[in-house]
Amino acid sequence: MNILCLDQFGELGGAQRCLLDLLPALAEREWRVHVAAPGEGPLLECAARFGATADPIRCGPYSSGSKTIRDMVRFAADTPQLTNHIRALISRYHADLIYVNGPRLLPAVALALRREPPMLFHAHSFLGGSARLLAGRSLAIAGAAVVASCRFVAAPLRSYIGDRGIRVVYNGVREMPFASRPGDGAEFRIGVIGRIAPEKGQADFVHAARILHRLLPQCGFVICGRPLFADPAAMRYANALKEMSKDLPIEFAGWREDVEEILSTLDLLVVPSSPVDATPRVILEAFAAGVPVLAFASGGIPEMIEPDVTGFLVEQRSAQALASAIGDLVREPSRLREVAERARASARARFSLERYRAEMMEAMEACVDHGRRQRPRVF
Repeated sequence: MNILCLDQFGELGGAQRCLLDLLPALAEREWRVHVAAPGEGPLLECAARFGATADPIRCGPYSSGSKTIRDMVRFAADTPQLTNHIRALISRYHADLIYVNGPRLLPAVALALRREPPMLFHAHSFLGGSARLLAGRSLAIAGAAVVASCRFVAAPLRSYIGDRGIRVVYNGVREMPFASRPGDGAEFRIGVIGRIAPEKGQADFVHAARILHRLLPQCGFVICGRPLFADPAAMRYANALKEMSKDLPIEFAGWREDVEEILSTLDLLVVPSSPVDATPRVILEAFAAGVPVLAFASGGIPEMIEPDVTGFLVEQRSAQALASAIGDLVREPSRLREVAERARASARARFSLERYRAEMMEAMEACVDHGRRQRPRVF
């Protein structure tokens, strides 16, 4: 069977890593995999290492978050060309399934498919406003099935495709070495890991660090990551973070592929996400590595963290509330260790890579089988 995987970005964010996680499972089924994505970034090269064919496509770049008038005009102008390109790829590879890994591609894919072959959309982000409307209509036109990364992401799409056309499949991560810190009373290291962007909340982390630095000078802080997806707003945000942090003990570690190495240096991972963040992958990576997690109760995060059992949630989204919660945990290291151990067990039981691959393969096969029943192909 041939599967054409389409992604809107070539850089490796969380959604792109989820796609790469699937490729070994697809290869084991002896499916022929073809990946198409923008050529900027390492995604196509990484996919080729797993035996997939790799084709560059043009999709953007556009601004993240709210779109400008210029973005919308460019998007409308680019869609016909992208539609033709996708249609040519479908024909070239005799695709039996189209896997779409980003909402920006949905209008072009819907126009290219004409309801055949079947399409599976993997929804990683919460869609609102005009983005939800455009995505929903495209999904309805294509008769697509949807896999959502959490219930929070699934909810706004149900009115377009109904409950029967959508599945929730939580992400999975591989097992990692246990990141045990000595806990000898020296520096207590607190970090944020991930793409630098306003919705990831690093500014709240910096404000909380300023409060904590006065009260708990033994705390050190790490911001690991960089802006992705050629987003000028994220670049400005990153520069503002560094300016805000000049007189604070905050280390900017840049982008790191060895996330387990960074996690091994932390006593606490903080995830200060905005209300629209869905399922930050780094939470599961911290679970797997045995690093305790404190997060705002934003988006899909409460679906991942059981409060005071596998992690800690801050209901009030403010720097003061975040600093207060961190301060309480710094003073209770035994509580942190207990929660980290339970989170590690949860990673094995609920968020394993094997479980993720099995559920995604089941969703893909169901999509293909349904497509064959509904739209028999003529050979």
